[in-house]
Parts: sequence; structure tokens; C-alpha cells
Amino acid sequence: MLYLHDVWVNWFEGEENGYNVCPFHEWRKSDGIEILDQAPILFIDDKTFQYIENDLQDIPQSMLDQIYQRAYIRKNQERQQLDYACVITNGSSILAFDTMGYHIPIRKSRLIPRQERLVFDLIEGRTAKTYSIADHTDKEFHILSLPPEYMVGLTRRERQLKQLLMIALDQLEVAHCLEEVRYWLTEWAPEQYHSIKRMTFNEAWEKLYNDLVTGWSTKHEVFCKQIIKGQAFYEDIWEREHQPYSTKSLRS
Repeated sequence: MLYLHDVWVNWFEGEENGYNVCPFHEWRKSDGIEILDQAPILFIDDKTFQYIENDLQDIPQSMLDQIYQRAYIRKNQERQQLDYACVITNGSSILAFDTMGYHIPIRKSRLIPRQERLVFDLIEGRTAKTYSIADHTDKEFHILSLPPEYMVGLTRRERQLKQLLMIALDQLEVAHCLEEVRYWLTEWAPEQYHSIKRMTFNEAWEKLYNDLVTGWSTKHEVFCKQIIKGQAFYEDIWEREHQPYSTKSLRS
């Protein structure tokens, strides 16, 4: 079995979508970086890679058996064994995961560029192993877990704010208040005020959602700040995403 040593990981916990597992250039000084003293490397088929990267379902048992207690993490100069942790690649993308003792990829991380290159070098000339995924159905996306195409090209901050905006829209739909949804649609598109006055709740909400779900702009950001105003928890998320950040100065 192939192994990678001294692996820098920035765990994103409970993330079902790979676009929220940030690449190295989006790591922040406030992130908690850990070091895997040793991690097995698996070269796997693309379907299994996508399944693990973009979901929180059971990992194939045959894979778990392969990696059982073969990974170690370094904490306070001590070497601690991990039940199920490894680095996987499909030949084009790379991901580290740790199940924290369970059978699902609870924690996920990208690698630093230097170690990604090393993984690609190590699998060169090898053949990807195919795994059987039992009872697998295609993942269903929804407003609180948007399809990847709606996040393409966005920065970490923009993705976080867009998810915050979708939470606010979801609350708007649940409240089902016609005047409220008309108000927010008018805030977004004031030039359509006269037509908005004649819309039903469903028509107004669908238009607002369809307008906001595509892309990201300063207008989106301003609207997000307006719609979460007065909700302390969401305002706290907003403020955190507007703090100055810089990436860690790691050699890659």
C-alpha cells in the first residue's frame, strides 16, 4: 500500500458538498491545521471518488477494511492511531478524509500543492481500483445544498454568504407571507414594482429564488445583508466572513 507522510490537513467537518472543502489557497489563519503522521493513499475509480467527496454516506466496506488503523495523526508530539482515514485520488482530484471512527467521511480536507504533486507521482503507472457502492442513488440537491454549478467560480467567502442567503430564502418560503415576499422581491428588483404587486406568493418567491441562485455580485451581497438584518446568529456569520483573512504561509 502507498503512504503519504507529514500530511497537512485542514478538516471541514460534516460537509457533504466537495465545493465547501476548501483548496489550499482558501485556507485561513483561523483554521485549525493538523498533521497526519501517516496516511494510506488509494487510487480509486471516479464514481467512488465523487461519492465520497460529495456526500455523507457509508464508505464501501472493502475500502474501510483496507485502511483500518493504517493512519496516524500527530498531536502534541504524540502519534495517535486513526481507525479510518486516508488520502484518495481519482487521478485528477485529491481528498483526505477521516470517519472519526464511523463509516462515513465526517471530516474532509484538501492537501497542499506540494503533497498533491507527490500523490500524483506515486500513482503514476498504476490502475485505479473500482469499488461497489451498495444501494447508491443519485444525490438530490436543494436550496440548502445547492448543485455545484451554482457555486462554480465563487470564493470561500462568497460561497458562505450565498449559503446564508439561501437559508434566509428558505425561511421566507416557510413563513409563506405574501406581503413579505413581495417586499423583498421589490427590494431586489424595484423596477418591477407594478408587476410584483400582482404576483402570488409562489410566483414572487420563485422569481426571487431564480434571480438570486445564479452567480454572485455586489448586489447579491447587499441584499443578503439586508434580509438577515436583526437576526443575531446570521449577522455574526456575516461579520466573520467580512473579517480580513490571509492564507497560511506554508511551503508548497
